[in-house]
Amino acid sequence: MAKTYNVAVVGTGSLVGEAILDLLAKRKFPIGKIYALEFATDGEQYVDFGNKTLDIESVEDFDFSSVQLALFASTETVAADYVPKAVAAGCLVIDDSAYFRFDADVPLVVPEVNPAAIAGYKQRGIIANPSSMVSQMLVALKPLHDAAEITRINLATYQAVSGTGRAGINELAHQTAQLLNARPVEPELYAKQIAFNLFPHIGAFQENGYTWEEMKVVQETRKIMGLPELGVNPTAVRVPVFFGHAAAIHIETQRKLTAAEATALLSQAAGVEVLDERQDGGYPTPVTEAVNSDVVYVSRIREDISCTSGLDLWVVADNVRKGAALNSVQIAEILVRDYI
Repeated sequence: MAKTYNVAVVGTGSLVGEAILDLLAKRKFPIGKIYALEFATDGEQYVDFGNKTLDIESVEDFDFSSVQLALFASTETVAADYVPKAVAAGCLVIDDSAYFRFDADVPLVVPEVNPAAIAGYKQRGIIANPSSMVSQMLVALKPLHDAAEITRINLATYQAVSGTGRAGINELAHQTAQLLNARPVEPELYAKQIAFNLFPHIGAFQENGYTWEEMKVVQETRKIMGLPELGVNPTAVRVPVFFGHAAAIHIETQRKLTAAEATALLSQAAGVEVLDERQDGGYPTPVTEAVNSDVVYVSRIREDISCTSGLDLWVVADNVRKGAALNSVQIAEILVRDYI
């Protein structure tokens, strides 16, 4: 009889938590028992899991010794309080929050990029998920780095409001409805109006002029790629799109890569789909291709005319599904296949 594992998903009321449950069911993860947990249980009382309905239980009262694996899709505050309790109870944790990402003894993993790092879970019993933008970017860049050694990354990201959770979706929907009915809007979640607008501000501004989101891209990229001195220069932009992050990425490489070489490498890469027809509509967008997809789309592959060893790309993925939830589930799949 095939081995099964008891699993807890913490934060099932979040967008990422819902997607994790959906993917665990659809990918037939070897589950014995599954538990849906929330910090506050005064909202929804049930959540779907495949063709079943799960009761939402309180993480405060949960006995983590009853599960082998816990996937956290919660806030940093919840992760800080309950991940150590889960680990102390003998549970392995995959955490989607930023709380543990920069701890030296916690592996930060994108399965298509650095799967061997998963073995580092043995130090503290925790594996961290990177931010959605970094996850999708590195899935696309890893095969190019392996072939030609990336020396610098410049990027501008165009990030959907779902990156801020349900509150971001609600703010965009409300403001859009207000404006279409000729009513004024008052920003609540964001510093400025998001409907029919965009702004270069995600996360708190840092002393160096970058935002925290931008610095996360720098630090996470360096850690995952194992290149602490890699040049990474991001500008993060919030855009009025519900789901799907996009990025215009420029890389410089040690060895020149032609567009044809890059296209061939990406066409064979795990988790990547090339859609680059060089004609009207022959490219992916968050809305038309990325939403509910499990791949990273790459397009606009071209040699940089301003740099002898530069390459330009357009990268798009569903930030909630591919960027976050699927990354967690793929890590869990590798854990049960190779380690536990």
